[in-house]
Amino acid sequence: MCGILGLVAQTPANQLLYDGLLVLQHRGQDAAGIVTAQDNTFHMHKGNGLVRDVFRTRNMRALTGNMGIAHVRYPTAGSSESSAEAQPFYVNSPFGIVLGHNGNLTNAVQLNRELFREDLRHVNTNSDSEVLLNVLAHELQQSTQNYHLDPAAIFAAVSGVHRRCRGAYAVVAMIAGYGLLAFRDPYGIRPLVFGCIDTGQGIEYLVASESVALDTLGFKLVRDIAPGEAIFIDGDGNFYNKQCADSPTHNPCIFEYVYMARPDSVMDGISVYETRLNMGESLADKISKTMRHLDIDVVIPIPDSSRPSALQLANRLGVSFREGFVKNRYIGRTFIMPGQQQRRKSVRQKLNAMRVEFSGKNVLLVDDSIVRGTTSREIVQMAQGAGAHKVYFASAAPPVRFPNVYGIDMPTRQELIATGRNDDEICREIGADHLVYQELDSLIKDVSRVNPSITHYETSCFDGHYITGDVTEEYLAVLEAQRNGGAPLSRTGSSTQLDLNLAAAD
Repeated sequence: MCGILGLVAQTPANQLLYDGLLVLQHRGQDAAGIVTAQDNTFHMHKGNGLVRDVFRTRNMRALTGNMGIAHVRYPTAGSSESSAEAQPFYVNSPFGIVLGHNGNLTNAVQLNRELFREDLRHVNTNSDSEVLLNVLAHELQQSTQNYHLDPAAIFAAVSGVHRRCRGAYAVVAMIAGYGLLAFRDPYGIRPLVFGCIDTGQGIEYLVASESVALDTLGFKLVRDIAPGEAIFIDGDGNFYNKQCADSPTHNPCIFEYVYMARPDSVMDGISVYETRLNMGESLADKISKTMRHLDIDVVIPIPDSSRPSALQLANRLGVSFREGFVKNRYIGRTFIMPGQQQRRKSVRQKLNAMRVEFSGKNVLLVDDSIVRGTTSREIVQMAQGAGAHKVYFASAAPPVRFPNVYGIDMPTRQELIATGRNDDEICREIGADHLVYQELDSLIKDVSRVNPSITHYETSCFDGHYITGDVTEEYLAVLEAQRNGGAPLSRTGSSTQLDLNLAAAD
């Protein structure tokens, strides 16, 4: 999961891109980068860390131009430590191209070999996003005549990307001297929206992972980029779009609505907030039907993403809703922190239990999901330590039993607490007195109720069904070997990684 932005403006783009990245910071805390374009020249600055730490005043002043793209990284493939793998990536042939990518390519190894042996291109990092960039560059070269680009040639190149690349990808890219390109994989797994604003001097366009970035920057949401569709906006603000996939289908990642996206976002015509309210209702109905013996005194959410579900659950059950945990807002989201030890340590730093809400009570804790179980176990212990009589635990999502290979950091079955365990065993593992999970059918209905036109979702982490059709047991084994210190996924060997940051050194 990453956050991406693309902007074509009438005024300098740097501040808008920076502000947009702050809004999308929840999508990635590992690294950040901005590239702006002025005439035929790119200006880049990127590095590891939060947006506020990566960019200084001197960096922002160097990011000149009215067009740009930006990225916040959450590592899924490649290294979480190398600043060389911060995005956007750059390539200079056949055109100057910079690219930011949200998602994960499932055939990165094969593509990497093809690029080296057949396309005569070198991938310098372990990132599948650099693989994607080089595929796009090669397809642009194949689609042009006399190295002159027009929208038709650009869309033909995107069609070539769709034919070659498998997996999930939402992309923003800039082509030097031409304009901004954005496209989405033919399954529509990762979200991508765009909006515009009339400044009086012309139309400005913004592409973003979530609609909340448009809202906060004053842009009007136009619509989602459709699965397989590409849009291109040239330097004069002319807008072009085309469906570039042969047989696109719409399968948004359902985990975006469970956890990833901000509640004030609307993606694929679906309000994230509404889906989470619906999840709370479904969970309350399950508790009412199957667990009437539970004597619940109070419902307490695990801040922040579970709050709408917990509130609606409490209302439906007729039980008091209380805020029992105070969150330190200067600690990042534990789910997207690399390393199990770092996640475990950060839980107690991030949350503190208020004894007055727990002491002597039967407490139902509500979280958006249970992935590794580390956070859930720590939180149950905190509730018990605060004097709770009994601690029940509810998950607004079904058990996460399978790896996610489309851009969410769930790559190994050994790390998933639900793999190989039933609900009672998971309950014992996290130390709760009772555990209740959402049903997958109910979750799908909860999201579909908001936009009935979408009937299929990417749900592989819950049911093990991988819609791209190329995820084998062997592929999962390679992922797990990589996770446990084996060879990187997208390379056949090791090499020195160069930091090609174009900005001046700090």
